Amino acid sequence: MEKPTNKQSTTNAKTKPQGNKKGSKKKKFSFRKLILGSIIATILAFICAMAIYIVVIMNGFKILETNIDKIETTTESTLIYAQEEGKDKQAKEIAKIYKGENRESVSIKDVPERLKQAFIATEDRRFEQHSGVDFWSIGRALVKDVIHMSAVEGGSTITQQLAKNVFLSSEKTAFRKGTEMSIAFALDEKYTKDEILERYLNRIFFGSNAYGIKAAAKVYFGKSNLNDLKVWEMATLAALPKAPSRYSPLANPDLSKERRAVVLKLMADQGYITEAERAEAAAVDYVPPTASAQNTKDYASYVDYVMNEAEDMYGIDEDELLTKGYRIYTTMDPKAQKIMEDTYANPTFFQKDATDGQKIQSAMVIVDNKTGGLMAMIGGRDYKSRGFSRIYSKRQPGSSFKPIAAYGPALESGDYTPYSMMDDSQTTFGNGTYSPRNYDRITHGQVTMLEAVKKSYNLAPVWLLEKINVTTGIEFAKKLGIQLNPQKDRNLAIALGGLTDGVSPLQMATAYSAFANQGVMNKTHAILRITDAQGKEIAAYKPEKKQVIQPKTAYYMTLLLQGVVEPGGTGTKAKFNRPVAGKTGSTGLDIKGIEQYDRDVWFVGYTPEWTAAVWEGFDKVDAKHYVTVGSGSTAAIFKEIMSKSLEGRPATNFVKPDNVPTPTETPTGITDLTAVYEIDKKSVKLTWTALGDNKTNYNVYRKGSKETDAKLLTQSPVPSVNDSSVYSGEAYQYYVVPFSVDTNVEGAKSNVAAVEIPKDETLPEGMKPTPSPGVSPTPPPGGNGKDTLNPTQSPGTKPTPTPSPGNTGKPEPNTSPSTLPSPTPTPTNNKPADGPVDKPKDGNQNESQTNAPKQQ
Repeated sequence: MEKPTNKQSTTNAKTKPQGNKKGSKKKKFSFRKLILGSIIATILAFICAMAIYIVVIMNGFKILETNIDKIETTTESTLIYAQEEGKDKQAKEIAKIYKGENRESVSIKDVPERLKQAFIATEDRRFEQHSGVDFWSIGRALVKDVIHMSAVEGGSTITQQLAKNVFLSSEKTAFRKGTEMSIAFALDEKYTKDEILERYLNRIFFGSNAYGIKAAAKVYFGKSNLNDLKVWEMATLAALPKAPSRYSPLANPDLSKERRAVVLKLMADQGYITEAERAEAAAVDYVPPTASAQNTKDYASYVDYVMNEAEDMYGIDEDELLTKGYRIYTTMDPKAQKIMEDTYANPTFFQKDATDGQKIQSAMVIVDNKTGGLMAMIGGRDYKSRGFSRIYSKRQPGSSFKPIAAYGPALESGDYTPYSMMDDSQTTFGNGTYSPRNYDRITHGQVTMLEAVKKSYNLAPVWLLEKINVTTGIEFAKKLGIQLNPQKDRNLAIALGGLTDGVSPLQMATAYSAFANQGVMNKTHAILRITDAQGKEIAAYKPEKKQVIQPKTAYYMTLLLQGVVEPGGTGTKAKFNRPVAGKTGSTGLDIKGIEQYDRDVWFVGYTPEWTAAVWEGFDKVDAKHYVTVGSGSTAAIFKEIMSKSLEGRPATNFVKPDNVPTPTETPTGITDLTAVYEIDKKSVKLTWTALGDNKTNYNVYRKGSKETDAKLLTQSPVPSVNDSSVYSGEAYQYYVVPFSVDTNVEGAKSNVAAVEIPKDETLPEGMKPTPSPGVSPTPPPGGNGKDTLNPTQSPGTKPTPTPSPGNTGKPEPNTSPSTLPSPTPTPTNNKPADGPVDKPKDGNQNESQTNAPKQQ
């Protein structure tokens, strides 16, 4: 094996490159290639930028089109106005309802130019020049941010703010900012500048739960017309979007004033206002507006009723009302509503709280007689929005139901007038199944309807309802809008307000309004019309009126009910300086030991203009919670509210309908009837003192000893009669009833005159006597088919009190509520001092006949 030699190494060495003899050449710098590369890079960058721009723009248009409903529609507050029916006066805003956001829209044409300029100067000075995104402003903002090493200025346009407010969240990311810009481009392409500004002003948040410029103007300045704003107020509003809480004039008036000065300076710099205007506006100190009626709590009962009516009558549900920005015009009288709420806030009008602190409750409704429009209402003391409204709550009406169940249908029949005689002496009815009694435990004999209504007697209306038939009473109530239970209420107890289900204040006010309006009843309503936010009418009330009872019935009823508020009546506390008619009502307790107090008390009354119903009582009645103040309390509330509410209106009188005769007072009674048998003439001579005019005739009644009932013997125009149809050995009783020739209204029965016929063979014997030819026997007025000829005093003279048979104490109501609540007041006997206390405790004496009032 040979070893390597140096030669071989030398040879290998020679094969390697040596030094710089011929080495590789060094590359030279090429400007041409650089320029070419730059051009290509620029083209590629431009293509990429255009692609990105197109993608961004297309994305913005896609987002806008996909969510177009978000900008075209919005949740908006609904406004409620008071506008009296048939009046052209400016409607007064009384309430605002909304869901979450208090927002109101306004058309850009209703925004004053200075107000637009305030926002443009502050938020986007190049608003009219850019296409949704202002790159110049963005660049300026970036420079300032770099100089100050922090974000000191924003570059968002009004269009971008609208895009963010409607479509995006408030997160601060590059992606969100890019999307915002893309939508801004799309908005600027789709809408005009005025349309963008209008949507912006209606959308942005101004603090204090005010969304939109109009809501903000109301909250901060109490102004609903933007044209009423002054320059300093416009600047104050334009200052808010930057930081609504910080710059709120309500919360931070000093900071608000500082920010306002900045806005005013910007307006002056851009030529929108003069230096003098700027200085003047900057110097004004903010004063909050006085509290207005825009908070629903002020008119909560009425507003809740309006919302219910909108759904029930027009099919607009609550959610739609709270979000669609409707304008609802109502019949409410703001003055009456305010007086009612002030009165209900005054504890002196109500009995003291129960021992456990629970307040007695009450509700009231006022209806316009001519239109059916609801003037005012309250659902309870301390009523809360969307709470339990007692205007719907059904309670036992007591004597306030007598005009509906007994007196009204009797007058409607044409057989009775206000001067017709009633029997207030009979104490058992319905074949002995029903035994009511008067509160004073006294019977009053023959009385006129006027007296029975005025003194709120109980026996007379029950007697009357039995005469005209219970079905007649039920049908009459139905005409007035009150549907009684056709099975359970078919009894005489309804004459005294003993109902199965009770009635509500709203029902009672509506029913009585027909008495005040010549028998015409209007559909009760609160809403006149509803428009959308742009003023387009979407619903309107169509008048519904019906002649439910005769004008004569309504007029006669008014005459009766006017007597109730006059001295001696049960409702004197309701009287004030206008014509007033009405009826008290109360229902007694059936709780042992406190039977003298009440479960419910009422006053339902009217003037020629308005009808009102007032109820008072506890929601649940028990041994601690009951009424101690009597129906005088409700009458006093009626007077306080109605008198003050109608103050300033011309007083009018109740109108007598055409062709309705004025009722004539019943002839006075006869007290000196004598009966003498004249042997030579074989007849009985009847004589009495004439009543002094030729318009009174006389019905003569006779009853033989073998007869059960008295029968009409004859009619005479003169104060004497010869009865020759007598029988040998018979005994007779006679009485006379005067009646008016003009009206056929009968007076009271005379005294009874008795006579015995001696045995006489020349007279017939053993046959029943018959009345004079041509006269049909009829029962005596006020009779019950079982007249025993007990004499009664004539109207106007006080009958001798006679206790009802078997009645030894105050009547006990027949029923008790199925559920008895808890709380109530310490009883204090503070009954009304003026006039008799109205205590029907009616219809509750016989449990087999009456139905228990059910508590709501």
